[in-house]
Amino acid sequence: QKSEMTPRQLDYLSTIEKSADNLLGIINEILDFSKIEAGKLVLDSIPFNLRDLIQDTLTILAPAAHAKQLELLSLVYRDTPTSLVGDPLRLKQILTNLVSNAIKFTREGTIVVRAMLDDEHEDHAQLRISVQDTGIGLSPQDVRTLFQAFSQADNSLARQPGGTGLGLVISKRLIEQMGGEIGVDSTPGEGSQFWISLNLPKAHDDIEELPLQALLGRRAAIVDNHELARQALEHQLQDCGLSVSLFATYDQLLQAVQAASQAGQPFELAVLGANLGNLSPEQLGRYHQQLERYHCQCVVLCPTTEQALYHPFLPNGHGQLLSKPTCTRKLRRLLLELVQPRHLQGEVNSRNGPRRPKILCVDDNPANLLLVQTLLEDLGAEVLAVDNGYAALQAVQQEPFDLVLMDVQMPGMDGRACTEQIRRWENTQSGTPLPIVALTAHAMANEKRALLHGGMDDYLTKPISERQLAQVVMKWTGLSLGTPQQAPAEPTGNGDELKVLDPQEGLRLAAGKADLAADMLNMLLASLEADREAIRAARLANDHEGLIEQVHRLNGASRYCGVPQLRAACQRSETLLKQESPQAQQALDELDAAISRLAAQARSSA
Repeated sequence: QKSEMTPRQLDYLSTIEKSADNLLGIINEILDFSKIEAGKLVLDSIPFNLRDLIQDTLTILAPAAHAKQLELLSLVYRDTPTSLVGDPLRLKQILTNLVSNAIKFTREGTIVVRAMLDDEHEDHAQLRISVQDTGIGLSPQDVRTLFQAFSQADNSLARQPGGTGLGLVISKRLIEQMGGEIGVDSTPGEGSQFWISLNLPKAHDDIEELPLQALLGRRAAIVDNHELARQALEHQLQDCGLSVSLFATYDQLLQAVQAASQAGQPFELAVLGANLGNLSPEQLGRYHQQLERYHCQCVVLCPTTEQALYHPFLPNGHGQLLSKPTCTRKLRRLLLELVQPRHLQGEVNSRNGPRRPKILCVDDNPANLLLVQTLLEDLGAEVLAVDNGYAALQAVQQEPFDLVLMDVQMPGMDGRACTEQIRRWENTQSGTPLPIVALTAHAMANEKRALLHGGMDDYLTKPISERQLAQVVMKWTGLSLGTPQQAPAEPTGNGDELKVLDPQEGLRLAAGKADLAADMLNMLLASLEADREAIRAARLANDHEGLIEQVHRLNGASRYCGVPQLRAACQRSETLLKQESPQAQQALDELDAAISRLAAQARSSA
């Protein structure tokens, strides 16, 4: 899909890709079901933010809902703890299944996800998360069979190709494995409400984000013709520290803004919920001009399917337009930009196109740095690449960035120490904290927790794809990169089947760029003998920490090249070393042998 092709060929490939995605979804469900049945599915236990998890899920599913003109929104009640410990990936899987089903079986109306507190103790919270729709509903017979494997509700809408009937039974088993319950209340013709009840530990050391000083006490007006959408927005803006007033129509809002301005208590911000059913793009442009006369800055929220229509009628479409349902993190960032503009380099208004996200990449491995920089620049980002923590700290203090991608293990000042220094410096500055995402070749569950507790916002495990980069940039900045194509799935197999050198895999990991793939491999090979000697020296000196650092370094370097055997040997060695397993020495012998095989094959191929 990256090469030059005719429109018909691209259409064929798009059809193949969608079919492959559907099949992959079915296979994944069957594999999950098999793991659960065999008792082999292990749940993670890491800190996560419940509000972010719900909103990120709805962001992904929003286009499907908006294509059917459905209102999709979330309500996280104020007393609900959001800093929790559990398995966010599996919880998101359950929520995705419930919301996808709601979209599938709802012709018109609203789908709302609610999170509320049922009971609370010092260390745990009993939560209830529900997904309510205005769809076709379920008969008592459908409800009885709903959570059975390979069964689907017997109605015309269910007869859609591609389903296995496993989604709900997997969700049920996962919730039960978490110690919770799942159920449904439904009336045929009126809709359904699926709910899960779950008891989760609180993440006490995961500090809840407080209202930001720059927004505290400012007056904001909300207009949306959907009552629940107004309520959800009210919660979000109040959590930002704003003083909020609600209006059902645009004319009511304009009258209130005018009166407040004349009374000397002006509204500084207005959040407008728009859709083509109640507001044309031309009308939006006129309302915006009228609000500007009273020095009221506005943010427009609209369905994902209508963003392109509204964009030209705002003077700064990038800085004023967000898609529904609104993500609190993105809304907060946008409001702060309006009241405290940072004037980032290269920022332009919609007449010249939206500004590019500016990203700082930090990695001491030149091959890794080159790859991430190349992928980001090809997606349209502006990138500064530095190879150490000291340079990263200096860069952050000298110029503004939207995001930092931070390697964890580096000599001198490592990623954790650099993040701590950045956070200390930020405490002396005004404005929003800079999102910092850890890049690591290998992280066990407890290490991931330590990264998040140490001031980092998220983590990515190498190798990183274009799609992952685009998603993490959108998640933490609200800025979109180019749309990457899905890379082929990474081959699986046991150690005996892995190749020493796999050019096709190297090409895939370099996003289809042959010259980049060759550069990555050559950089790995150039340092291979030095890496081997460093590992041998650390073993001879019984330097456990130094050994882990050297193996981790080689592990990171091998993630972006087509060297499956070496990568697997690095992964196994690092895991066993960190676990202080007696098998670690044998794994290191296997790693040394894998280095020898790669060096020999590279010489014979030269």
